[in-house]
Amino acid sequence: FNLQSNSIVKTNQKTDWDIAFECNSDGWHIILNTSLGGAAANTNSTDFASVNSTNGAEWKWDLHDGNLDSTAIGDYRNTDFVYLIDRGYTPAGNPMGYKKAIFKQIDLQTYQIQVADLNGNNDTTVLIQKDDNINFKAFSFNSNSEVDIEPNKNDWDLLFTQYIHVFQNPTLPYLVTGVLLNRNKTSCAYNDTSSFDNILYDDISNYSFTSNLNAIGYDWKTYDFNSNAFTVLPEKNYIIKTANDTYFKLHFIDYYNSLGEKGAPLFELQSL
Repeated sequence: FNLQSNSIVKTNQKTDWDIAFECNSDGWHIILNTSLGGAAANTNSTDFASVNSTNGAEWKWDLHDGNLDSTAIGDYRNTDFVYLIDRGYTPAGNPMGYKKAIFKQIDLQTYQIQVADLNGNNDTTVLIQKDDNINFKAFSFNSNSEVDIEPNKNDWDLLFTQYIHVFQNPTLPYLVTGVLLNRNKTSCAYNDTSSFDNILYDDISNYSFTSNLNAIGYDWKTYDFNSNAFTVLPEKNYIIKTANDTYFKLHFIDYYNSLGEKGAPLFELQSL
């Protein structure tokens, strides 16, 4: 979603991709499609053929704040370790299965990866081309190829999506629906003490901005188990600084469409 044009820039089905590769020239991080509940495990083995099960896998998830030092795959460079990828679940709740992968080579322009089914079928080596116009290049295990998911990193501000929030003590990955920031120089501040109308540009210096991807997140709504319905919290206001140093304020008004179907967030937006 682009705040300046108040418009949707691009959409995709969440099952269209599985993992994605950092695209700046010195980038090397790999992220999972957390909208599927995807997870990864390092087998600490370099024998691709011998890895054929998930027994003993220690699964990890990308953290919800988007910190690239806390990805499930982590720092794979110069190891040739085989990674297990749990592809997560379809929207109907059906498991999508597992893949194994070695992230073999990386340079200023490309990644080279080897992927296969756990039984060794569909063994493929692929070159992933970096593209500095986007944050991450997506890859699908369905086609074993790059897929066009992210728009130009300068053309959008917010992503409306499902994603995994990893609760702690105990560790519990949980699928939530919310809003994530663009990694490209976008940040957000929070205000629940002033009314939406009283949030002014003159007060910008008083706010503390964060670039955590889940700065808006999912908890602008609550779930009532008695009524089996969500309630939106319009007193939660968000001040967003875009990549071109413009500011907007935003709060949510509804989570249901005119037919009473959930998952249709309605929000009020204004430039500061």
